Amino acid sequence: MSKKCIHTEKAPAAIGPYSQAIQKGNTIYVSGQLPVDPSTGNFPSDHIEDQTRQSLTNVKEILQQAGATLEDVVKTTVLLQDIGDFTAMNGVYAEFFKEECPARAAFQVAALPKGAKVEIEVVAVVD
Repeated sequence: MSKKCIHTEKAPAAIGPYSQAIQKGNTIYVSGQLPVDPSTGNFPSDHIEDQTRQSLTNVKEILQQAGATLEDVVKTTVLLQDIGDFTAMNGVYAEFFKEECPARAAFQVAALPKGAKVEIEVVAVVD
């Protein structure tokens, strides 16, 4: 069973030697998504809420390209520039994951690419 690269123009292109997502069997691994608006190449704003919303929108678009939805997500990892943004990030996160929420890890890192406040990766499983 070979792996399949997933790519959509509705999410920002990879900024390095990696894929937006890889599907192997019924599992989809979405690379960490920065809050880059693919239509502008910029962050929507400097606010954690806007950046979280954009990162999760990018995840959603990549999953849709693979024939999956946010309901198929079983695990997320949220990287924050400042753990003090956790509550605000969590409020937006709850707009995207409402029921049977995926398992999650969230932690502060020293820095994120392009000075982002958040980066989110997910693993989804489709039937």
